[in-house]
Amino acid sequence: MNYILTYYNLIVSGKIEVSKKVKKQYEMIINDLNNPNKYHFDIDKATRPITFIEKFCKHSKGQWAGKPVVLDLWQKAIIQTIFGFVDDKGFRRYRECFIVVARKNGKSTLLSAIGLYMLFADHEGGAQICCVASKKDQAKIVFEEAKNMVSQSKLLQKHIRKRKSDLYVDLTFSTFEPLASDSNTLDGLNMHCGILDEVHAWKDRNIYDVSKQSMGARQQPLLVSISTAGFIRENIYDSLYELSEDILNGIKKDERFLSFIYELDSRSEWTVQKKWIKANPGLGTIKGIDYLKEQVKRARNDKNYLPTLLTKDFNIRETGVGSWLTFETVENKEVFKLEDLRNCYGIGGVDLSSVGDLTCASCLIRKDTKLFLSQMYFIPEERAEQHEREDKVPYKIWKEQGYIRFCSGNMVNFSDVTAWFNELRDKYNIYTVWVGYDQWGANQWADEMKQNGYVLEPVIQGARTMSTPMKILASDLADKKVNYNNNPILKWCLTNTQVEVDKNDNIRPVKGKNSKQRIDGAVSLIDSYVVYQRHYEDYLNM
Repeated sequence: MNYILTYYNLIVSGKIEVSKKVKKQYEMIINDLNNPNKYHFDIDKATRPITFIEKFCKHSKGQWAGKPVVLDLWQKAIIQTIFGFVDDKGFRRYRECFIVVARKNGKSTLLSAIGLYMLFADHEGGAQICCVASKKDQAKIVFEEAKNMVSQSKLLQKHIRKRKSDLYVDLTFSTFEPLASDSNTLDGLNMHCGILDEVHAWKDRNIYDVSKQSMGARQQPLLVSISTAGFIRENIYDSLYELSEDILNGIKKDERFLSFIYELDSRSEWTVQKKWIKANPGLGTIKGIDYLKEQVKRARNDKNYLPTLLTKDFNIRETGVGSWLTFETVENKEVFKLEDLRNCYGIGGVDLSSVGDLTCASCLIRKDTKLFLSQMYFIPEERAEQHEREDKVPYKIWKEQGYIRFCSGNMVNFSDVTAWFNELRDKYNIYTVWVGYDQWGANQWADEMKQNGYVLEPVIQGARTMSTPMKILASDLADKKVNYNNNPILKWCLTNTQVEVDKNDNIRPVKGKNSKQRIDGAVSLIDSYVVYQRHYEDYLNM
């Protein structure tokens, strides 16, 4: 039976509601199904893992303990897609699959069963199956479930041996083991199947890159990343999410990559019960609807619980309790070219930070009724690797993309900041008429800027000065009036920013508990907004 077609027909008829991304993915799959080219659909290969799972795998927890795994239609459609499209030699098309599904939708059971199939039934000699997570305890969840499945099947028990730290198949010399980012065995891997669990919690992409690179010697490896949404921004989860979007929208092409992103299409849908299935495809079969009703009720009564509900039960990317802005407010994929802003006037904002830390310069440019933001970040070259390791963000990649510049030596050269404003002026005829900055520790740089013809505007870093511009900025970001060129560093800084509120409800930006969650880009933008509001009429009349 072709479960892909069955599922798709139910989606198209409106009997099953899915997210826009899932619908788009299945439209692409159906097109490939109907128009075979380099790859064709083999129904036997597609169905074989389903047969294996439902015949040999049993649940080990809760009300289903000891009962055979019976896959939902949405799970069968995913499995048939992953395993069914092959080339003329019979090798699988898809090497990587990114699945986003809300909690309590059977992720661990599905992954455990797929891992066992890849270990025992995929005809791969010396198959190395690894369940990878940021922490060993998380990696063990899927592994322990797989062990329990083996212990409940006479056939699997006969061929799969439980050793101290892995499962082992003597006949093919294959292993299944849990690994974490701090494991000593990450290097030298030769994975046939990598199961990357809860990637939203991964603060750096090193584990992902190592896992992916370890598959080079395999003919048809499979890397499955599965997760709910999370609170950590600009990490590997966001990278995979945005890659999925770009492929679905035709911006990028990768015939080996597949995604199934079950999410609400709008933040507002969390109060509409019939929309919940978009993020919870197992609702009513795997995940209890009464449980979800209770979570929604709690979020209605406790605003501090709402970000958790939106993120974990509906896969809305959020910024955590205490954050100044929601991710929905921050997110804006619009881009522009500086070339199109020639002969414009701009308003600057600079956060110099300390000499060895992250520094940001901003130039806010109004053209017609739209605001455009150009930013440049600076970090000492000799400390870049340390900062990348500590901050858990890809500074080197951002440098290659042109978002940040490495200053020679172990300190930020503030003259590089001046040079950037000069570059805007000399190369693009963008004249920065005022530059907002914090006076503390900036006297030498301010003198240099004045010598280059700039008017410096002190911005006191307190609630009285910053509150109103911050509230206006928040509103403008929500209304998508600020095109910041989809700058990932600013997005990271904005989502890190929290607020301190005084007795008069005035706010100012502050860091959260983690000092490595930088807010420099947000402060630089806010400084420019303070000056923008200060000189609003004069600026509009230029």
